[in-house]
Amino acid sequence: MGKPTWRTALSDRIPGGRDGRRMLTVTFVDRIGSGLWGATATLYFTYAAGLSTAEIGVLLAVSGSVGIAGPPLGGLLADRVPLRPLLITVQLVRAVASLALLTTTDLGLLLAITSVGSLGDRAASVLTKLYATRVAGPDRVRYQAINRTAMNVGWAVGGLAAAAALTGGTVTVYRWLLIGDALSFLASALFTLGCAEPPSATRIAGTSTPAPSEPTPGDTAPSDSAPASEKTTAPTPWRDRRYLTYTASEAVLFLDDSVFKIGLPLWAVTATSAPHQLVPLLLVLNNVLVVLFQVPFARFGATPNTARTSLWPLASAFLLGGAALAASAVGAPWFAAVTLVLAATAFTVAEMLHATISWELSVVLAPPTAQGAYLGVHGLAQAVQRSVGPLAVTAAIAAGPLGWLGLGAGLAAMCGAQRHLVRDRGDGALSVAPVTVSEH
Repeated sequence: MGKPTWRTALSDRIPGGRDGRRMLTVTFVDRIGSGLWGATATLYFTYAAGLSTAEIGVLLAVSGSVGIAGPPLGGLLADRVPLRPLLITVQLVRAVASLALLTTTDLGLLLAITSVGSLGDRAASVLTKLYATRVAGPDRVRYQAINRTAMNVGWAVGGLAAAAALTGGTVTVYRWLLIGDALSFLASALFTLGCAEPPSATRIAGTSTPAPSEPTPGDTAPSDSAPASEKTTAPTPWRDRRYLTYTASEAVLFLDDSVFKIGLPLWAVTATSAPHQLVPLLLVLNNVLVVLFQVPFARFGATPNTARTSLWPLASAFLLGGAALAASAVGAPWFAAVTLVLAATAFTVAEMLHATISWELSVVLAPPTAQGAYLGVHGLAQAVQRSVGPLAVTAAIAAGPLGWLGLGAGLAAMCGAQRHLVRDRGDGALSVAPVTVSEH
């Protein structure tokens, strides 16, 4: 047998086989488009659509609120219909919504279009995660780490392309970048078309019920007469108090996203003596660290109990990040720069740890026969954080150094609470109660 080629070696390192690799391509292409649009959305609505700052704020707030429904809706549908065509449909809806923005400058129509696009964006996120979970199986955490690396590289490529294009600074450039975003969704749909439908425990369970046997003399009546407490029903996350509580704790732990996008830049330029040129470099540092270390960090979520144990280092990272931001307000510019870099590094470590822990726990706590519905509800955590997170972060900024210390301590405390919530039963497995009619 000859030596394995580099392509074979690469295939062996990426879980999910051919479909797993193709879905990584989908993620990469999708994020290139998101990088193009994310860098120019405000400029487009200002100069191409002619909206005021207040109108743009309303537009983004309303569409973001509507988008919150995307994860649970997408997850619910994924338990009832084949996943691959559903994901393709959502990608096409996103493409149509992007192109539709080019057709109007009316605020009402723009609100409707961006709301549909936001709904599709959030649904696509949870559907892609569900596809990866099904196709990668027990290697899902490693796959998620590779997937996040592809996401960050895609974002960087899209952002750099947008930065280069924006040197022109014309309305035509903004429109072409929006078209590029739409084309990325079309390309993602085409790549998804080449993927196979992953196995689904939901549909297997729904189609494998044995036919009733012929009754024989003396047999009792069929199970219709059995007590309701002995019948099982399709589990639903909306009646699973533990999973709902877990999702609520996740909305808090996802605050690292708002810290990086809003808190750190605002704090650096308004409350520290660090040079303003440092701010974009901190964002670059975040991107580089995720690309380099997200895959090695997969070991912190290799098993459910490893993920649970990793909540302690996650708490430490949050505490260190909050303390470093608090310290950055005191001292010379060089000290402020050093502590801001330390804070950015700590919150990036927290981001990578939490991504790994969250992926594993959100899947293992979900019943296999309702995985889509449960992961859809879990997707609400990020959606809610995007709406509430900016308020929490700006409140910490307003409170000064003590605000950052309080935020870091609060996040660390939530890590401890989540660790207790997903406690060990004593036999090495996480405590996940079965779902029956009588219990829920």
